[in-house]
Amino acid sequence: MNYARVLTIAGSDPTGGAGIAADIKAISANGGYAAAAITAVVDEDTQRVYSMQAMPTDFVVAQVRTVINDIGVDAVKTGMLFSTEHIEAVANLMKEYEVKNLVVDPVMVATSGDTLTKDDIAEAMKKHLLPIARIITPNIPEAELLWRKPIKNVDDMKECATDLAELGCSVMLKGGHLTGDVMIDVFANAENRTVIELPSDKVQTNNTHGTGCTLSAAIATHLALGKTLTAAIVAGKEYITRAITEGAAYTIGHGHGPVKHFF
Repeated sequence: MNYARVLTIAGSDPTGGAGIAADIKAISANGGYAAAAITAVVDEDTQRVYSMQAMPTDFVVAQVRTVINDIGVDAVKTGMLFSTEHIEAVANLMKEYEVKNLVVDPVMVATSGDTLTKDDIAEAMKKHLLPIARIITPNIPEAELLWRKPIKNVDDMKECATDLAELGCSVMLKGGHLTGDVMIDVFANAENRTVIELPSDKVQTNNTHGTGCTLSAAIATHLALGKTLTAAIVAGKEYITRAITEGAAYTIGHGHGPVKHFF
């Protein structure tokens, strides 16, 4: 028997709600085997990011090589990549190992609003990572940094996702930052050049810490399990929606609590 092996390359979260902690939970809950390469150790809680210590680029590379050379991977997801050096190194590794199922969550800003990266890495992502990714999963603030234009409504989301897909990657643009009772995500499929809306009821809760990490890890897991891109997107969205719903009533910490990964 073989596991669906998913490697996450991301930063830590000591509260367990985001970063590699959320990734490992989501991968496991969706039926995959989780491995993790740490890019940065982050001192944060449910309220804010206090400080972080980035891993040297050669150490990030060493972790990835060790995992792939030993157990192999069926999918890789990237989360917080601290610098342009991290991005270039990870992109080179993905090309070297011919990783087909690369899910890029372009983490640049935490749920608390705190910046998580060393410098403006949006252009480095567009140059090095997006062209080799199978899919990217930005929220609206992250998409605005990549697109360099504001996003005010669903039509803007569709235009942005379509434009970013021209770089070669499919785009799952999350609409949680828009107002309204309905949560509308936009999926631009670069493999068949279609754009669809994925609506769901918006859950009223403060527990949204790590939702982006959780969704991208779930999508990567379903790709590792052999599902089509569209099926993986649908399964990932169903999982995060249920995880948010089931975790809505819990209280953990004094800020944005986590979702319930093992509902």
